[in-house]
Order: sequence, then structure tokens, then C-alpha cells
Amino acid sequence: MQPTDIRNPDYFHKVVDCQWACPSHTPVPEYIRLIAAGRYTDSYMVNWRSNVFPGILGRTCDRPCEPACRRVRVEKEAVAICRLKRVAADFKDDIRARLPAIPAKKNGKRVACIGAGPASLTVARDLMPLGYHVVLYDQDPFAGGMIRTQIPRFRLPESVIDEEVGYILDMGVETRFGQRIESLKAVLAEGYDAVFVGCGAPRGKDLDVPGRQEAAARIHIGIDWLSSVSFGHVSSIGKRVIVLGGGNTAMDCCRTARRLGGEDVKVIVRSGFEEMKASPWEKEDAIAEDIPILNYLVPKSFSHHDGKLTGAWFEKVRAEFDAKGRRKLVPTGEPDQHFECDDVLVAIGQENAFPWIERDAGVQFDKWGLPVLDEQTFQSTHPKVFFGGDAAFGPKNIIWAVAHGHDAAISIDKLCNGEDVGERPPPMVNLVSQKMGIHEWSYDNEISTEKRYKVHHAEKRVALKDIKVEVELGFDRKRAYLEAQRCLNCDVQTVFVTKLCIECDACVDICPMDCINFTANGEEDELRQRLIAPALNPTQDLYVSGALKTGRVMVKDEDVCLHCGLCAERCPTGAWDMQKFLIDMTHAGPACRSRKRSPALTTS
Repeated sequence: MQPTDIRNPDYFHKVVDCQWACPSHTPVPEYIRLIAAGRYTDSYMVNWRSNVFPGILGRTCDRPCEPACRRVRVEKEAVAICRLKRVAADFKDDIRARLPAIPAKKNGKRVACIGAGPASLTVARDLMPLGYHVVLYDQDPFAGGMIRTQIPRFRLPESVIDEEVGYILDMGVETRFGQRIESLKAVLAEGYDAVFVGCGAPRGKDLDVPGRQEAAARIHIGIDWLSSVSFGHVSSIGKRVIVLGGGNTAMDCCRTARRLGGEDVKVIVRSGFEEMKASPWEKEDAIAEDIPILNYLVPKSFSHHDGKLTGAWFEKVRAEFDAKGRRKLVPTGEPDQHFECDDVLVAIGQENAFPWIERDAGVQFDKWGLPVLDEQTFQSTHPKVFFGGDAAFGPKNIIWAVAHGHDAAISIDKLCNGEDVGERPPPMVNLVSQKMGIHEWSYDNEISTEKRYKVHHAEKRVALKDIKVEVELGFDRKRAYLEAQRCLNCDVQTVFVTKLCIECDACVDICPMDCINFTANGEEDELRQRLIAPALNPTQDLYVSGALKTGRVMVKDEDVCLHCGLCAERCPTGAWDMQKFLIDMTHAGPACRSRKRSPALTTS
């Protein structure tokens, strides 16, 4: 194997698994350490630069970082990364003085953002400090998109939305709310230099089964119903409610129904419980509120009498898998099951709807009705039109919308400056030694043995009476500190200097994970097998040194390293050092435009 090039920004980035898994690449260990130090405002600003909505995401994120957390390799549960993000938001000071300054003199470029959801807001946040005039359109009277319309207030208080959306609107964004866009051509005719489409996936999928039309008055599309609840148009529901679907929207529907008068609320899903798309914690919260989830039931028809919904019929199925592992649902042969109900909420998925984009406007669509895009730049087949969020590749979640917004803003900035939109410079990275003495580091490298801490919830009898009572109360300062201590500091890297090593094997002796080896070089597959502890995860790289004096190489398995620093403390020559890796993701602006393609690595 060739020596590892730690100048490659992706090498240590991939070792910080949580940050690598985050679509917006938030420096997770960095902001968690700041929380442990009580520096909540600093922690918030680290988050704000990357994910834009720390308070919102600290309550609602789908948490792709947590399954990637290195903690799950030594125990069952990850660090509560998402809930710690909320801690930074809950305990920060006023941050307005730390927001970027907005130039009084504009740069002469105008950008339209269609839809005021998280993707468009991120584009505006990135472009306003550069002097752009950004016009934000939305058919609703307030900004936020699905954040405001589809996430219930018992999960996300409106005050949090107003605050974090307000930081962006207060940058001087021109807002045209309550204005429905009917024509892309008309928008382009206004002379915008670029148009960003971030209108989400606004159409909920319907269910075409017998009885649907006859009982239509009490059968509701889930996302539309949630929006009506959010804006106060709906304040009650029948006592017996069936929710169809197994995603997060279905969980929001059933829990909202419980608060609006539903006494017998049940979720009915065609898949198995483990296959449901809803996040595990969303399912847990629904069950904790006495909402049963019934699986492997396929809706066949709605029963009705004199135009009134009376219930729904379901066929019992089971999952079968073919030789390639593909699943098929087959009837069990059991009698169909009937459930009585007063209302049905259909939450079986969402899809894009672009009736306002003329098919001769220059934007091409694929067979699924999605725009044909460059997946890196988010540019459509019309060079001035970009997409992001759910409008780009279909429904995902807020953190993906933010990531799309950052990338689209880079593209728009490059387009408006006459540069190649496809030229994407790498991020800036640096490695800074954490050494403060022979055996002393600037961070706490003691590994906590505590299990994941639980957050307190509002009492169920209180929470179910008021749709605006926030259920999850978040960590207090003490629990936040203890949970932060569970972080393994994966961004503080073990950096090896070949020329300083005397091959005494002291680091091998002291390593608690047996992940350091001095051995003959070889092909990767063979080398992985003959390490002290075979490196069985090929998705995580091996750290390989150059040739040592004996001809051997140092090989470290990054997959199981705890970043405890014992190797650096034990090394008599300083061949090992603990260096904090910090990556500065490329954002729109002059630095991005002028940065060369070669990675910039600074060390100290």
C-alpha cells in the first residue's frame, strides 16, 4: 500500500464519521466540545455556519450523523448529537452581532427563490452577505415552508421558527409572500440573473381504492391536513382516526390527531414495523402516546353509508424475498380486516408538482416528473434555473435541503461572476496540534463510560391537551455536559511522523484497541487480514506510513481507534501527535471563486 496522504481533505474527514455523514458536514465534535465548556453561543455559531437552523434541526433532524457515530462501535447508543445541537440553541446568548454584515451597496445581481423553505432560505443566507438582491416568493403568508406547515408545534415551537428564519429575513431579503407563482417564464421575464426553485414536494399522494370518492369528505391528505392545522383552519377531528402510512408525516398526523380529539387513533402500515420509513424515535413517541401501529395490512376499500365514511377494509399480507433479496408482499389468505373510523389521514408519500413550469421553458423533466439536474451543481437544463431541497430529487429532510442550498448558492455565485459552475474547489482544512505539555492535551481525552442520557418529556396528560405544548423538553446544562463527555473527539486525529519513529512498539503495547501495527507492507486485502486485530471494515481506510528504518510500515485501523491519545502520550520521540482536524466547507463567495482545485492544508 502507498503511504496515506493526510493532505487529502477527505481522508480525516471520513474518519470523523458523524461529520462525513451529515449532508451539510457540520463539525460535530467541535460544537460538542464547546457545549462541554459551557460556550453555547460559540457552539451555536459553528452550527449556524453549516446547518443554518440549529434550534429547528436540534428538534426535527433525521439525524444521519448518529448511526455513523463511532460510539456505536463500543456500545449500543450513539452520542445524542441532535439533542446537543438543541442545547446550543437553548442556552446561547443573542447572536445578532455575530451574523455576517450585509453590504449597503449591492452587486447588481438579482436572484429569485421560489418557495420560502429551508433550501431557499439557505440560498438567501449565503448570497445576501455577498451583495445580491434576493427575492423570496411563497404562496403562504410566512416563511419556513414545510418547517412551518408540516411539523406540529408540539415538536417545534413557532417561536423557534420565527427566530431562525428571522435571522435570514432580517438580512434584507425582499419577500413576496402570499403570492403564488403561476409561470416560470413570467419569473424569468423579470430579468433575474438566476432562479432557484425550492418549492418542496407539495403534493401528497392519494389512495385510489373503492369508496375513496364516496367518502371523500372525511378522508384527508396528510400534509394538507397538517398545514391546515398549522394555520388554524382545522382544530378538531373525529374520535376514531386511521392514519395510513409509515413515514414521519404519518407519525405527525397520528400524534396531532390525538391532540385534536382523536381518542382511538391507530396507524396502519403495509410494511413491517422495522421497514417503516419513520425514524425510530418518532415511532417510539407515537407508541408512548397510546397509538398502536398495525403492520402488514394493505388498504382495499373504504366503507361508507349515505356518503359518510364508516371505516376501511384491509388485506393481511406477509413479506417474501426472492433470491436477490427483493421483497414482495403476498396475501396470507386470512380474512380481510375492517376497522371503523370517523376520519382517515392518508400519509403514504409526497411527490413533486410543477404545473407552473411550462414544458417549453427550457427545463427538462425525467419520466418521474423530476427536473433533470446536474447532481453536483443543481443546475437544470436551463442555465439560469437551479433546484434544491425536495424539489430537486424528491422528498428527503431539512438537513438535505440545507446542503442543497449551500451548493446551489455556490453555483449561482459562479454563474453570476462568469465562472464555470462545475468547477468546485475543495474545502479548506487544517491540522492543529493539541499538545500543551509532554503528556497534556488541550481537550479532555478521558473516555466517559456513561450510557446515553435520556431527555425529559412533558407529562402525557398535559401534552395531549394542547397541541402547542412542546413534548420533548431538551437537556438541562448538567445533562448536556455529561452527554457531551460521551463524544470520542473523533476529529482529534492521531498523526504519525515516519522519520521520528524508532520502532520501539510502545504505542502498540499501550493501544487499548489493538489498532496499531508495525508490519511488512502488502496488498490491502491481504494486509487487513494479518493485522493484530484484522481490519474488517473496508469502508474505512487504513492509515499507512512510509517505509521505516527496518523496512516495515506502521498501519493503523481507523475503524476502531478511540482517539484516546495514549499512543501519543507513550511515544518517547513524539512520532505520534494528537492534531485537531477542522474542515471549512466551501461556501459561496470570493474565496470559493478564487480557490484553486488543490486542497489547502495548514498545520501548526
